[in-house]
Amino acid sequence: MLGKTAGSLYWMARYLERSENNARLIDAGFRIALTRSNTAEAEWRSVLVTAGQDSRFRQAHGEDYSSQRVVDFMLRDPANPSSILSVIKQARDNARTARTYLTREVWEAVNTSWMTLNALLKRQVRKDDLPDALGAIRRQNGQVRGALTGTMLRNDGFHFAQLGTFLERADNIARILDVKYYLLLPSVAHIGGSIDNVQWETILRSVSAHRAYRWLYGAEISALKIAEFLILYRQLPRSLAFCCERVEEHLGQIQRGYDEETEAGRMAAALCRDRLSAPIQAIFDGGLHEYLNGFLGATGALARQIERDYRFVE
Repeated sequence: MLGKTAGSLYWMARYLERSENNARLIDAGFRIALTRSNTAEAEWRSVLVTAGQDSRFRQAHGEDYSSQRVVDFMLRDPANPSSILSVIKQARDNARTARTYLTREVWEAVNTSWMTLNALLKRQVRKDDLPDALGAIRRQNGQVRGALTGTMLRNDGFHFAQLGTFLERADNIARILDVKYYLLLPSVAHIGGSIDNVQWETILRSVSAHRAYRWLYGAEISALKIAEFLILYRQLPRSLAFCCERVEEHLGQIQRGYDEETEAGRMAAALCRDRLSAPIQAIFDGGLHEYLNGFLGATGALARQIERDYRFVE
């Protein structure tokens, strides 16, 4: 497969996943701000920091972290090239570039997603309408994901798209956990308290893992158990362990297809082996922030190596 086409499929999937992840972040910020209205602006700033959009927001809007301003910036602001509307358009543009490698169902799902969300976000979304708008973003992404897994040949095009999905998802989950632990807590004294538990529970809901957590751990809410669930539980499709295993799997499939071993493949194997083998208590003892920073550094290096090995750029 040509590097340009592989890159288009990879970035199509990354942008689609990013749009859904950002919708989930907005939903988490919305829920947390409702429970802590006296510090709502700090909560919204933490959402921007998690999404890597705080610096650009301040350039455009200064220190006005009101909910409407932040939500509009992340959903549709022309000053934000990482807004959901912008990344959905970039996903569609990449899908169009790789159109001949996609099934009709996948192309139609991506194109319909763009048209639906473009119409939905033409105007500022009112606070009362925000949950429905975020739900629509998640549903549109779900339809693309269903078409992709249900109709595509399991060839290198499929594997490049899955690679983009799971790298983006792993990056997002690690950022959510890191920002939660360092920016959302009002003080260290609240760790394990009722405020802390409400926030951790909101994070679970933001990644659609609340009910699954309850099935596994019951009613007990603790930072240690939730971090273990989101980092190490290999049956959870949004855990770091699950995402890393899928990255290694799809890189392995690409390598076998071309009968060659790549540096990216070796790095993915090392990521799974070295970053996801320690028990959660050891991770906390060494510092959750330090662990997550190291993980993000490793996934960032892996993404750059994939681009070098397969000669494509965004």
